[in-house]
Amino acid sequence: MNNISPNIEWLSTKEAADRLGITLRSLYRFVDEGSLPAYKFGRVIRLKSNDIDSFIEACRIQPGTLEHLYPDAHKKPAKE
Repeated sequence: MNNISPNIEWLSTKEAADRLGITLRSLYRFVDEGSLPAYKFGRVIRLKSNDIDSFIEACRIQPGTLEHLYPDAHKKPAKE
């Protein structure tokens, strides 16, 4: 049985990095860390476009998780 879809859209590393808006160096780091699946065909590395989309969704910021970036905004004003 063949579990591979014939409709896979393959991206080069440059195309994947451009789609994510990151550098090639960052893309290779995500691949090396195991955060982003990639495939090597001979000397060529390719990524599936649906894996890129899944990676984007996995990086989504949950509401209320960035308060550490603006701690003063949530302080209650001092009473006069």
